[in-house]
Formats: sequence, structure tokens, C-alpha cells
Amino acid sequence: MASFARRAMNLAQIQSARVPASVCQRRGLAGAADHHGSTKVDFWKQPTNPGNWKEEHFVLISLAGWGTLFYSGYKLFTGGKAEKPAEAAQ
Repeated sequence: MASFARRAMNLAQIQSARVPASVCQRRGLAGAADHHGSTKVDFWKQPTNPGNWKEEHFVLISLAGWGTLFYSGYKLFTGGKAEKPAEAAQ
């Protein structure tokens, strides 16, 4: 009976020792290189397709566009109403 237990332990140790370390999978969920969907590109490479832009570029371009829109609206509605100083009478 003792020999049977020793053989079982030896088999258990040998099975784990037979598999080389290069074959063992260690990082099963580390598949960061697998992209799902379309590849994101810089906005200057595809300026007419905002769906393929990188998220950071989309945010920067959107904020710049909204800022330009609000500033031009502000200048349009308030810029022409400034009163000119009256010239000195002679």
C-alpha cells in the first residue's frame, strides 16, 4: 500500500515537471493586442471619417469646434454694438 501511494505521488510530481515552462500558458486573459472593431487612426489621416478617429483626438476636435462656435456667436451678437466716443465739437 505504501508503494502505491509513493507511485501516485511520483506520478503527480512528474506530470507537472514534464511540461516545460515555455508551453504553460500563464497570462490567459492578457490579450490586449486583440482589437474588436475598426482600427482607430489619427484625425489627420482620415479627416472625413470621425468614427475612426482616436477618442482623444475626437474630444479635442469637438471641444475646439464648440469653443469656436460659442466664441463666434458671442462676437456676432455683442461685437457690433459698442458705442463709439463722440468727436469733440469744434
